[in-house]
Amino acid sequence: MTRHGKNCTAGAVYTYHEKRKDTAASGYGTQRLRLGRDAVKDFDCCCLSLQPCRDPVVTPDGFLYEREAILQYLLQQRAELARQRKVGARGGAGGAGGGTGDMGGAHPGPSGTLPSFWIPSLTPEAGAERLRKPERAVRCPMSGRRLRAADLVPVRFCAAEPGLSRLQLLGRRERYVCAVSRDVLSNATPCAVLRPSGAVVTLECVERLIRKEMRDPLSGEPLTEADIIVLQRGGTGFAGSGTCLEAKKSRPVMQA
Repeated sequence: MTRHGKNCTAGAVYTYHEKRKDTAASGYGTQRLRLGRDAVKDFDCCCLSLQPCRDPVVTPDGFLYEREAILQYLLQQRAELARQRKVGARGGAGGAGGGTGDMGGAHPGPSGTLPSFWIPSLTPEAGAERLRKPERAVRCPMSGRRLRAADLVPVRFCAAEPGLSRLQLLGRRERYVCAVSRDVLSNATPCAVLRPSGAVVTLECVERLIRKEMRDPLSGEPLTEADIIVLQRGGTGFAGSGTCLEAKKSRPVMQA
């Protein structure tokens, strides 16, 4: 085989490696990246700050937050919704007393054309935009469901070694254990929060022990299904963990 045959670059095959290399260099095409274990949130970290919680609380959907972070978020969202309702009330009052020839706030010129004809929402063919009424309830930033401060349940993790300082505890990989079985808690261990006591236990302990009597083993209070909150945890780095570990960024695609 000649040297030209060995270094031939005129083949009809466009390999996957060449495609990824050209995509990264050109800035076109959708990029995908597999996330590793270091990019996954630990089960005891806040969903907003992504840091280990000092005063953890959990929502009815099982999302863990730092109390200060989620309360600050609720206050900010309430203020924003109040502002939107106030602006909507002013707009409704202004629209009731305004003229009927106003289209989206733009007044037609002498010839009947709009001054900003290049804006899609102001063209004559564009229909009237329907404004949505601002909501009154704040929604959870993770689940999207309505959330109140009264819905937050305090969480009490059981330390693997009592008496350690916070810095010493954070330096350990195995920080917390099940409050009943003393099994180590991690992202690979499905666990739940018991509403009456706030204790964190494994789901295996729930199925084998707690569901038989439906009573909180720490506080002694009776339990319902709503009192057993399954804690949402991060992935483990494996595809079988049930967590999406693939990052995707959509970019323009050039087609031949």
